[in-house]
Amino acid sequence: MTENAIWSTSCPLPNALAIAVRTGQLAGSLAPLGVELHLLRQEASAEVRLSHFRHTVYGQIRHGGHIPPLWSRAEGRDVRLLGLSWTRESQLILVRGDSTLRTPADLRGLRLAVPVRDELPIDFWQATTLKAWTALLNSVGLTLSDVELVRIRVPGTEAREASSVSTDGGGRTLTRGVAEWTLSAQRQEGHALLRGEVDAIFSPGHYAATLRHLLGARILADLTSSENQDVWLNNATLLAFTVDGRYFDANRKVVETTVASLVGAARWAAEHRRETARILAAETGNAEELVEEIFGERFQDSFALTLSRDALDALAAQNRFLYDSGFVPRIVPPEEWVEAGPLEHALELLTTAATREDE
Repeated sequence: MTENAIWSTSCPLPNALAIAVRTGQLAGSLAPLGVELHLLRQEASAEVRLSHFRHTVYGQIRHGGHIPPLWSRAEGRDVRLLGLSWTRESQLILVRGDSTLRTPADLRGLRLAVPVRDELPIDFWQATTLKAWTALLNSVGLTLSDVELVRIRVPGTEAREASSVSTDGGGRTLTRGVAEWTLSAQRQEGHALLRGEVDAIFSPGHYAATLRHLLGARILADLTSSENQDVWLNNATLLAFTVDGRYFDANRKVVETTVASLVGAARWAAEHRRETARILAAETGNAEELVEEIFGERFQDSFALTLSRDALDALAAQNRFLYDSGFVPRIVPPEEWVEAGPLEHALELLTTAATREDE
């Protein structure tokens, strides 16, 4: 890995990095600096691709769920937080179509699925699911002790399949596609629900969009519909934009340019709803017509980066939950890894440009 390369990776969620990459905005802004844009998902090396979770590649930028970068920082790796963004992805509690359950309060004493992917560097799936169950139960006066958690082991295909790749004939490395992953990610939980081994499963929106129709499942609740942020706050609703700290220190101008590109991409998304829906569908492996159902009516407004007090407080609450649950080894204070300068600089440039347009 060299100074003239940025390594991009993002989660299949509404994020400005994906927009900036897909539209060519990021590559275009980096080219005058002599910096090339590379994608982790297209690399043959499993070690390189797994940096999506570990944050070990020099020059890596990442926009996605906050659990992996927070864990990486807590583990001692030099990860810097450049911004946060909110999404309103639906978070569904699914039960069988013939279930007699009608409200979350009916879950008392019942069996709730918890997927376990112990081959991953950090089992963010398990952490996300436990947070969802905890928040849902607390909202109706229950706790995890009032239910039976059924742990379902799921093969860590992200790690294993990374060792098997092919090329498209043009030298570009191909790995398992996002659509295939979306369609198969909750196979084991779905089977358990159909077989009656569990009474309910938690399914984030872009996985649930197809899964519930395939299973004939019924929606018992959607956590994201709650007005209480504590209920819907989770890995996929608060996204983190992070950068390798070593690269940040050595290439501040490149990082500032990157952040400015993402700020511009977020603004572009807000003004190009149809094109943004198409990108989100490709990024998540879903049909374009399902984007609004999954990410909400105003999905195009879910891309802006922020380091507001509310967002940082939400991240701190998640850090506390992850620490108390044993998923991260310590609490990471914001002042330890937040780098506000690049975002402040980018927003100032945007304000100045807008002022000139109005003159």
